[in-house]
Amino acid sequence: MNIGLIAGNGQFPIVFSEAAKEKGFSVYAVAHLNDTDPKLESHVDAIEWIHVGQIGRLIKFFNAHSISQAAFVGGITKTRLFTDIRPDMKALGLLARMRSTSDDGILRAVADLLESEGIRIRESTFLLPELLASSGCWTKRKPSKTEKADIDMGWNIAKEIGRLDIGQCIVAAKGSVLAVEAIDGTDATILRGGKLGKGHAVVVKICKPNQDFRFDIPAIGAKTIEVMHEAGATALAIEAGKSVVFDKEEMIALANQFGICIVAL
Repeated sequence: MNIGLIAGNGQFPIVFSEAAKEKGFSVYAVAHLNDTDPKLESHVDAIEWIHVGQIGRLIKFFNAHSISQAAFVGGITKTRLFTDIRPDMKALGLLARMRSTSDDGILRAVADLLESEGIRIRESTFLLPELLASSGCWTKRKPSKTEKADIDMGWNIAKEIGRLDIGQCIVAAKGSVLAVEAIDGTDATILRGGKLGKGHAVVVKICKPNQDFRFDIPAIGAKTIEVMHEAGATALAIEAGKSVVFDKEEMIALANQFGICIVAL
């Protein structure tokens, strides 16, 4: 069996490839220059390196390897869309037909185009359901009363910015929103908000209300806790069953070491 991998950044593409191999798949990856980890090459059967926007090359590569199903795995650095995008004729034709060029709008349009070419787009977690967050408090320390109130407020705000397709993460403290995720990404949002929170910030990262689980599902890991510690953030809330978690044991150990609490609601 062959599976196509549309690889973004982070460790998820490698984790996905290893899981696919274990389940008997041959993995054919389309990777993005300046974003995807070059180490992916040693974990797949073949790889094609492209710039963002080279959809024609992606389809040609998948067709050459008889790919009938594929998954978007890992994110694309959104600021690269302003500096390193090279749309080919296939992409330009797609953009000309689109009514919305929001994140979700673009991803859904690309997925629909691939499916029209006979390439079914699967959820990124279809081989790895165990990566989805389980509910509960994961750490020794539970949220304080103040942190709970900020998490509740941040949750509602995060759902609203998700509905507007702005981002998935909010940083809050003492009833105020300190930072809203935009094109700069989660880590930058945590650092911005944490600086303002001066040791009292909570981080809420959840799914958009209309989340398409084929792409852009929220992801956290040990690095998230390291960034929170650097920023002085004290609590992390995520959405159970709808967030991907990497390095969970290491992540919890770091959180306990730093006095950070983690809850999946």
